[in-house]
Order: sequence, then structure tokens, then C-alpha cells
Amino acid sequence: MEHLGRTIAIGVAGFVLTVVLVAGAAAGGLADALTGSFGGTASASPTTIPPAYLTAYIAASASCPRLSWSVLAAIGTVESDNGTSTAPGVQSGANSAGAEGPMQFEPATFTEYAQPVPPGGAVPPSPYDAVEAIYAAARLLCANGASGGVNLTAAVYAYNHSASYVAEVLELANAYASEGVPSGVTGP
Repeated sequence: MEHLGRTIAIGVAGFVLTVVLVAGAAAGGLADALTGSFGGTASASPTTIPPAYLTAYIAASASCPRLSWSVLAAIGTVESDNGTSTAPGVQSGANSAGAEGPMQFEPATFTEYAQPVPPGGAVPPSPYDAVEAIYAAARLLCANGASGGVNLTAAVYAYNHSASYVAEVLELANAYASEGVPSGVTGP
């Protein structure tokens, strides 16, 4: 593979991640993500998240001790622009990797974390139901290190095995958290 000629150092949770960008279909987007130009999400604010999604992120985060709603919101933003993306697999079907729904679960992973059905969730559980998908994401993160804040980086990495994904999600989560929950939006 050809290098893009850029090496980027990113500070994440007290660590510096150095990434050498490589050429490919996603290289431009990756470069933008790592340098803070998320193709529209770098300037994203909690006020741009649909209220129903924001409420679900807040409620689901309460199911995992010390998991911030902002992490779930960042994952939802990166994966599907909070369910508004028209990309394959978000509203129906699956993307080329087999992921489904607004939180982009592989079917077996969703099945593993879909129970119990949260208040307002789909019966039977569906990865396309925002509430159900967000709660399943919280359970997955919690099971992989987010519980009690033990290892959020590992939990996000378990969600998507990409260091650049982890950096993008944590940077966006920090931006959301620093701005706070918009007035009028409540959680549990």
C-alpha cells in the first residue's frame, strides 16, 4: 500500500496514538476523522442529535455504571449519523460487512446483547429499532470494559476493531460531553 505521506499523533485518554495513513477508498475520510474533520461530525453538537436518539443514549448509558451517554451518541453518530444515514444496512438489509441497524451490529452480536428488551424496545428485538440497538450497544460496551469506567478504550475497540475508529469515537464523545446535554432533554 502507498502511504499518504501523513503521520498523525492523537491524544486519547492520556495516551498518544500515532497513525500512518495509507491510500485507499477510506483514506481521505480517515485523515479527516483523525484530524478532526469528521465530514460534518467534528462540529457536531448534542443539539444535532435527534431528541429520541439523545433520550435513548442517556437512558441506555444508565444501564452501565460510568458509561457516558456521549460515548453511545458518538458511536451512533459515526455508525449511522444517529439513524439518519441512507447507507446500506442502516434502515434495512445489511452493509457489505453484514452490519445492520443504526448502531451497525452484526446479527450474532446483536442477538447476544439484545436481551432484556428495554422499555420502548421492539418485540421481538430488532437491530433496526433505535432503542433496542442503543441498549444492546450499551450492554456490549459494558461487557467489554466500559462498566465502572475500567477500560473504555478496550470497550470501544471491541465494538469496532480499529484504532482509528476508537480515536474518532472518543474524540467525538469528549466533544459531546464538554458541551453537555441540551436543555429540555431528560434521561432516566
